[in-house]
Amino acid sequence: MSTSLQAVEPVLFYAFALLTCASAWAVVATANVVRMSVYLLLTLGGVAGLYFMMNAEFLAAIQLIVYAGGTLILIVFGVMLTSKNPFMQLKPKLSEVFVGGLIASCIGVLLLIALAGTALPPEAGLAAEGYDVDQIGRALLTTYLVPFEVSAVLLLIVMIAAAYMARVRAGDA
Repeated sequence: MSTSLQAVEPVLFYAFALLTCASAWAVVATANVVRMSVYLLLTLGGVAGLYFMMNAEFLAAIQLIVYAGGTLILIVFGVMLTSKNPFMQLKPKLSEVFVGGLIASCIGVLLLIALAGTALPPEAGLAAEGYDVDQIGRALLTTYLVPFEVSAVLLLIVMIAAAYMARVRAGDA
C-alpha cells in the first residue's frame, strides 16, 4: 500500500466512525419518524464504509443492499402506508428516557471494559482475509437455499400486507 493511502486511511476511518456514531445518536434523539429513517440510513452507510475499509466488500455490499436498500425502504413505506400521520412525533415518558439511558450507559461501560481488556498486537491487520465471494454465493444457492428463499418470501409477504392494510384504511376513510 502506498504511503499516500496510508495517510488517508485514518482520516477515512474517523470520518466513517464519526458519521456512524453521530447519526446513530440522532436516531435515538430525534422524535420524527421520517428523520429517524434518514439518520438510520446514514448510520448503515457509515457501517458499510467501515466494512469497505476492512476489505470486507461482500459484507459492505450486503449492508447497503439488504439493510440500507431493502429494510430501510420497507420501514419508510410501512410508516407512510400504515400511518395516518407519517410525520408523527414520538414523545417518550421521562421514565422511559431514564431507563433507556441507564441501559445504554451500562452497555457502554461494559464495551469500554471489554475494549480495555483486549490486547491487539501493534501490527494487527483488521482486513478480512480467507473468504471468497464465489464460495459465499455458492453456499447461498446450494446449502442455504431454503432459508434464503424463505426470507425472500417473508419480505414479500410483509410488503403485500402493508399495501393491503393501507388499501383497507383508505377504503374506510
